[in-house]
Amino acid sequence: MRVKDIAATLERFAPLPLQESYDNAGLQVGLADAEVHAVLLCLDVTAEVLEEAIRRKCDMVVSHHPLIFRGLRSLTGSDETQRLAMRALEAGVAIYSAHTNLDSAWNGVSHEMAHILGVSDIEVLQPIEGNPRAGLGVVGNITATPTLELLRRIKEKFGVEALRYSSQSNRIVVKRIALCGGSGASLIGRAISAGADMYVTGDVKYHDFTGYGKDIVIADIGHYESELCAMQIFSRIIREKYPDLVVYFSEDQSDPIAKM
Repeated sequence: MRVKDIAATLERFAPLPLQESYDNAGLQVGLADAEVHAVLLCLDVTAEVLEEAIRRKCDMVVSHHPLIFRGLRSLTGSDETQRLAMRALEAGVAIYSAHTNLDSAWNGVSHEMAHILGVSDIEVLQPIEGNPRAGLGVVGNITATPTLELLRRIKEKFGVEALRYSSQSNRIVVKRIALCGGSGASLIGRAISAGADMYVTGDVKYHDFTGYGKDIVIADIGHYESELCAMQIFSRIIREKYPDLVVYFSEDQSDPIAKM
C-alpha cells in the first residue's frame, strides 16, 4: 500500500473537514505515492520519535499532533520543525497527522477516553451544527461511583502522575461524566449544562477551577495523558484495513512536561 491509501483510510474515519479552522491535519511531509511497509504511531513527532521510525525501518509516521502546525515560510533548518521535516524527507519517512478531526470524529479521542472508563449512553458535548455525531467532547452515564474512588480510577487508567481536581466541589458521587481530550477547559460550561457531575480534560487554568469548581468536579489529567489513547484509535483503523501491515507504537515518545 501507499501513503495515500493509509491517509484515505484514516480520513474516512476522521474526515479533514472536521478539523478546526486553526488546525493543519493531513499529510505533513513526504510523497502521497510512496510505498509503506511499516508505520510508527505517536502523539508528537520529535527527534527521538523520528529516529525511532528510521531505526525500525518505518516508511510512515502517524501522529496526533501535527509536526507542521503554523506553517513554514522557509526550509533552512533554522528551527526544530524545519530540521525534523528535512530529516524525514532525507530518510524517506512520510509524516501524517490527524488532530482535531480525530477529536471531533465519532469514536474519536474523547469517545476512547469514555470507553476506557466504561461510560454509556454517550453523546457529543459540543456537536457540529447539523451533525450530532461529530464535535468536541462527550458526555454520558457511569455506574454511580464515589468521587474520590473515581478520581483514583482515572489516575490509574490514564497513567496520571499528578491529577489536579477541584477541591471545593461537594459532590460525593458521580453518575454522569463529561470528557474531552487535550485542552478542553472551554467546554466546562457545556459539561455543567449537560448535567455532568465530573468533567475530565487537560490544561485547566486556576480561574477555571475557582469559577466552576463548586458546580462540577473538574479533573485535569494532563494534555499528554488524555490523548495517548489516540494511538489505539490509529492502530484499530489501520490494522482493520491492512492486517498484514507492520504497525508500531512509539517507545521513544515522552511527555514534554516533566513532573517532580
